[in-house]
Amino acid sequence: MFLVRGLCLPSFDCGSAFHAALCAQALLRKAQNEPTIRSRCCGVSVAPPLSPAEVALPTVRLLNAALDSEPRSSERPGTHTMAAAPVVISQDEVRSLLRYRDLIPRLEDALAKFSRRDSADVIQPVRSTVPLRKHDGYFGLMPTYMENDGVLCTKVLCFYKRQAGSALPSVQSTVLILDPEYGNVQAVIDGEVITGMRTAAASAISAKLLMPARAEVLAILGSGHQARSHYSVFTEIFTFKEVRVWSQTRASAERFSDWAGGAVRVCGSAEEAVRGADVIVTVTRATEPVLLGQWIKPGAHVAAVGACRPDWRELDDALMKEAVVYADSKEGAKAESGDIILSGAEVFAELGDILNGTSPAHREKTTVFKSLGMGLEDAVSAKLVFDRWRAKNSQT
Repeated sequence: MFLVRGLCLPSFDCGSAFHAALCAQALLRKAQNEPTIRSRCCGVSVAPPLSPAEVALPTVRLLNAALDSEPRSSERPGTHTMAAAPVVISQDEVRSLLRYRDLIPRLEDALAKFSRRDSADVIQPVRSTVPLRKHDGYFGLMPTYMENDGVLCTKVLCFYKRQAGSALPSVQSTVLILDPEYGNVQAVIDGEVITGMRTAAASAISAKLLMPARAEVLAILGSGHQARSHYSVFTEIFTFKEVRVWSQTRASAERFSDWAGGAVRVCGSAEEAVRGADVIVTVTRATEPVLLGQWIKPGAHVAAVGACRPDWRELDDALMKEAVVYADSKEGAKAESGDIILSGAEVFAELGDILNGTSPAHREKTTVFKSLGMGLEDAVSAKLVFDRWRAKNSQT
């Protein structure tokens, strides 16, 4: 028996593991519909009464364990079994499991694979979107299949054009990991931390490859979740003498500075923030240019993260035409980046091309990394989280 505060749940010798799972599922349904529970399950009384909250978590765990213990159809010829219920990994769990020091080398390897264009390594179409006109936003789907690594994954997301000061989120996302052989969902993972960290990690990889050798000043335009992720990774793996921030409202920039422990200089304008900066990160909600080429120090590196629609801009034509432009995906940049499409700029290479040694890194020139974000980056991050989650829970 499984004993949880006086509650006897069916053990796996109760007919079969699948039977036990059905009993657990029935018990969970009763817990969700009754204020307290007095029932019988597999001939075992449930007592004393428990609240739904007290019974739900152990019951779900029993259900998952019971289904996992059942052999698959390939192991029992001629039979068909239910797929295991997907695990749900919360935002807090993702935050505790994902680390930049582990993520960055995996992303570098994945970006290099992507740029080799071997379908056995990576199949990743350009993000597909559905407009949400009533809400001034888009619903997006970002699938990826990595055959050699056995990874099948997609991110579903909604992103919006928000007004300055809006309390509504600009991006919401969930990442799904599937079994590529059986097609069932194995894990449902909160996407906010994954999106923030993998995007910031890609920008850090671009800086590692392209920023000036003795970079001393980092400027961040924007103060939201992406700004925080970028500050965290850039200050973790690089050493800057000064970090500056600008946002559309000074109050937002000051909140960012407080979050960073006061180690950031709040600037009154974007120009003030970027003048003389060696590395510039743009993570804004802008749809018109906020960064002008005439402000940029020759040889500076810009990681441009916002403006992920064909008619949205963060950078002006002067900067886009002066700089050597790199991207995570050429196809994605040409289809989705307003900075590239509207300026007529050419993408010189992908980050993966530099990592593969097939294109040079022009550190001596002004460079722009146009980040659109890729399903590949979500897949690598989610697999790392899922692997860590399974390792952690196998020990408990």
